[in-house]
Formats: sequence, C-alpha cells, structure tokens
Amino acid sequence: MVNGGVPVGDACASMGRTITTGETAMRRRHALALLSAPLLLPAVARAQAWAPSRPVTLVVPFPPGGPTDLAARLIQSGIQSTLGQPVVVDNRPGATGAIGSRYVAQAAPDGHTLLVAASGTLTINEVVMRSAGYETERDFAPITLVMSVPNMIVVHPSVPARTVPEVVAWMKAQRGGVNYASSGVGSSEQLGMELFRLRTGTEATAVPYQGGPAAMQAVIQNQAPIAMLNAATVGPQVQAGALRGIAVAGPRRMTTLPDVPTMTEQGLPQIVSGSWTAVVAPKATPDAVLDRLNEVMVAALRAPEVQERLGRVGFTVDASSRAELAQLIANDLGRWREVVREANIPQN
Repeated sequence: MVNGGVPVGDACASMGRTITTGETAMRRRHALALLSAPLLLPAVARAQAWAPSRPVTLVVPFPPGGPTDLAARLIQSGIQSTLGQPVVVDNRPGATGAIGSRYVAQAAPDGHTLLVAASGTLTINEVVMRSAGYETERDFAPITLVMSVPNMIVVHPSVPARTVPEVVAWMKAQRGGVNYASSGVGSSEQLGMELFRLRTGTEATAVPYQGGPAAMQAVIQNQAPIAMLNAATVGPQVQAGALRGIAVAGPRRMTTLPDVPTMTEQGLPQIVSGSWTAVVAPKATPDAVLDRLNEVMVAALRAPEVQERLGRVGFTVDASSRAELAQLIANDLGRWREVVREANIPQN
C-alpha cells in the first residue's frame, strides 16, 4: 500500500494500468533488497580496505634498545600478520631524531614508510633547533599515539620539602641559588622544569647532563638537589628512597608510585610535562591508508601482552584516534614555544 493507505492496484489504476499479482511480488522483493543493502556495506568496506603491496618500514630515529625502539618492535609484531606484508624496523639515529624524521618526511606518501617518534622529535625539535629540516604539522599526518609517561619532580632526601608548596618556598628561600639537573638542553625534562619555574615564580639554573640517567645520578649524589625527570627512569629510585618524589606532571598518579600526587592535585594543573611516542606518516598519505593503519595499530596496542610489557617499565598505552594525536601535537607545540620564548632559551 502507498499514498497513505491506497491499495497499490488502485494507485496504478488511477494512472491507467492495474498492477498484477506477479508484479506486486516482484516489487516487494526489490524493496526488501534495497532495505537490506546497507547491512552489506560494512563487509564491502572491509573487503576494500587498504593493504600494503610491499613491506612496511617503521623508521625509528634513535638507536636500538630505547623506549621508542621498544614501541616500534611491539607494533611490528602486532600488525605484521594483519597487514599481510613484512614489517621492518629501521633505526636511523642522529640529531636528536631529526635525521630519521627528515627521511620519512621526504618518503612516498603511500603508507609503506612510517615514523615512530618520541614527543621531543615531534614537538620540541622545531622550537629549539634553528632548522630541524621538517615541521611536524606541515610534513606529517598523525596515525596514533602509542604510549606515554609523565615527568616527575624529584629532590635529594636532604631537601626539607615534601610537597610542591614546600618546594616553592624552599627554592625562593635560596635566593636564586638552586641548580637543577637537566637531561639535556631542549629536553622535555628541561622544558618541564622551566615551565615549573615560570609558573611558580622561582629561580633555578639548569645543569645539563648527558641524558636522564646521568641527571638522576646527579640528584642522588646531591650535585644538583632537584630535577624534573622521566618518571619511568626515576621511579625505582623513588621507591628505594634514594630520591623523594614531589609531584607527577601528568593527568593521573602512577600505579607504580601511588603515593606521589600530581601537579593538579597540588594546585598547578597548567604544569604538564612528559614524553610520549606516536606513529606518523608523510603528510600527503591518503585518509583511507591512515584510517587502516590506525585501525590495525590500535588493535595491536590494546592487546593485553603489549599493555603488560609497557606497564612493566612504567609506560601507559595510549592508543588514540588520528584527531586526538593531532590535538596533542598542537597543544605541545604551543606549550613549548611559549616556554622557550618566556625562558629565553636559545635555539641550537
């Protein structure tokens, strides 16, 4: 029946022809087929999803053995069978990640060459280097966030402070005489400490060391009594009592250090600092390719064994949408540009 309840035969008769019983049945079958057609679309879409035509290369702009390399190898094993092609990890270290990043920025935008990079590579290099040779938002398309770990303010046990307000009061009482251990000029730890200094109105001088472990040892030995360092690096020493954890510069407390409160809990939600790892592709890579890569990587990262492996070393798995990663990159670029400008940090 059509037209508000008028029999089909009458409607056709009004146009000069009466529909037959056979035609009615045929039309009903056609209508049912049309109604059921949308149910088939997801299966068709899956069948037409992008697949690589040759091996996929995950470029890591650091030497083997570090956290970024670990992330790449976990992704490698998780997506290889799904994509149906070999996935290889290619370590291209140098210039704090810039060499490998430039290589991927110039690669063909077809999904076969991807960059697995740390936050410093994607959001700090271009604000502290005169010429990194690439710009993240201009040259890369986000795929997914992989994992993250916050930085943490730690002090030598001799420092008479256990909370952020007490640390601020202690620093101000030193009248500019506080040295802090830095894991290197332009690192997220140094910029995080500068952000803390700027937002609390305190004075401190960076003493750079060759990496986080060296900076941590400097605080343990009281060569510099305070630092903001990677929580995964300093966590075991905080647990052992060699360092005192003051505040986590992230959104939540760490499961491995549940007694150390966050900056937000201590009244400073604007102090956010940490490191994360993400996967990006050359900028002009088609959306269909990026969507497929996001799908398979997110599924791999959510596997219990991957979460357990990364959690064991202090990282949180943060598989994300493409849009969420783009927003994270934009936020960090804006934050670190502001800190570099306010703290008068020279470009190198």
